[in-house]
Amino acid sequence: MRFVSRGTKMKAGAAILAGLVFATTISAPAMAAPVITNAGFESSASALTGWTVTGTTSAATVGTDAPQSGVRRANLWSAGAYMTEIAQTVPNLTADWYTLRVWVKSGSASPGQALDATTVGLRNCGATAKSVTAPSTEQDNGWVQVAVSAYVSGGSCTIALKTSAAVGGVWAQFDNVSMTAERIQRTIRGADVSTLPKNQAFGAVYKDASGVTSAPLTLLASSGVNYARIKVWVNPADGYNNKAKVIALAQQAQATGMKILIDFHYSDTWADPGAQKIPAAWSTYDLNTLASTVATHTNDVLTGLKAAGVSADMVQIGNEINPGMLITGGAASGATSNWTSLGTLLKAGSNAARSVFPNTKIILHLTNLNNGVSTLQSWYSNAVAQGVSFDVMGLSFYGYWHGSLSSLQSGANALLTAFPTKTLAVVETAYGFTLAQDDAEPQIFASGQVIPGYPATPAGQASHLRGVQNVIAGLPANRGLGVIYWEPTWTAVAGSGWDPTSPSSGNGWENQAIFDYGDKLLPVGLEFAADPGQ
Repeated sequence: MRFVSRGTKMKAGAAILAGLVFATTISAPAMAAPVITNAGFESSASALTGWTVTGTTSAATVGTDAPQSGVRRANLWSAGAYMTEIAQTVPNLTADWYTLRVWVKSGSASPGQALDATTVGLRNCGATAKSVTAPSTEQDNGWVQVAVSAYVSGGSCTIALKTSAAVGGVWAQFDNVSMTAERIQRTIRGADVSTLPKNQAFGAVYKDASGVTSAPLTLLASSGVNYARIKVWVNPADGYNNKAKVIALAQQAQATGMKILIDFHYSDTWADPGAQKIPAAWSTYDLNTLASTVATHTNDVLTGLKAAGVSADMVQIGNEINPGMLITGGAASGATSNWTSLGTLLKAGSNAARSVFPNTKIILHLTNLNNGVSTLQSWYSNAVAQGVSFDVMGLSFYGYWHGSLSSLQSGANALLTAFPTKTLAVVETAYGFTLAQDDAEPQIFASGQVIPGYPATPAGQASHLRGVQNVIAGLPANRGLGVIYWEPTWTAVAGSGWDPTSPSSGNGWENQAIFDYGDKLLPVGLEFAADPGQ
């Protein structure tokens, strides 16, 4: 993603409840599948057969309009405030980890009133109860499958689907409940901290939730952030994000226990679908020389990291490269109009990365899922056909631009089905906690970007990130690696604006940072907390 100023879009781009576990699979030995009675709510048109309803029992009904599949679904709704739970105990479970998956919709008569009102959980399993909030689906009313894991040691476990509404009109729908012997965890709980050194140089201060000034990387790590994503520019005008600055930042992040993702832009400035400009020093190179320079630059930065004792656990070759990379401002071009040329450049970067760090995971990063997953699938197919070596499909996902959680889930599923040897991560996401400004630069996240069901509040910001995490965590076969929040520390300080050529430029991102305008860590920080056992 990129920044926009005066019409120019910039590269914008606890715990979920203690015990919530997501993303990398640890499978159990083969055993009989847990038996859930009436898992699709199809048994009766008038009764939730097999399920126990408590609380405001009149709020629980069987619905027939738009089920996830079949002809019926469970429904919770009341005209007044209510608390209702639909529960079922699953017996005959061998001691192991189990994952509950439920298709959910939720919303309210007035958008945003259902925020975190509905939970999907497991209890009475022999250990601490586990649950996750169901995401709001008011954006498109699409079904979203959520997942939560718990360790079963008592031979049985109770599924609990619950809505606690402080106002009337809050509703939730459930369908196709399943339970499998597996554990899911979030491998990546990341933060892109690329602008942090510049922000600190111009006086940015960071405080924990109680207001105590803290070292920002230490604060992020103590909140649970376990990956630092750091962008590399070739010859940036402001002197930041170059090789020396990247190495220094990576050393600091690694010292806190974070793993490192290096994001090569192959440009002197922002690279994204609207701008893939060749570095000025490379502008006269033909394709072969350009490819050789890509390899040399990649090798140089990564060798420098290695010499400094830093391991690049993941390497991203290009940034939001839907149209290609190294496209304009030079004698050669890596546009998708000539996949042979683009493939040559991608292979130069990927092969150079593996020559320094053979076990690093290579990411190819795309965006604009809103233009259709088929366009992304076609892009990755072309990369595979060109023989580009990569491991991870990296996506930017900003819900206010790229679609609903339902579309993210269906798109990610489609990509993983099409490329069965690859994994997937959201390498950029963010959401606003306010519509107010902290400097004069117009905000990227303004009133037109507020998603129905997710108000521009600290709670709305936290809930939206949790929803994105839930979707990636619950992908089939646990091939969703996790989520990276983009520029959570980019607060508004004079001199650290979006334009590296203009010290007077402002910051249109501060209302999507995870620190408020008093520099304190917002509640969204809790969403990075480690899963139990990590």
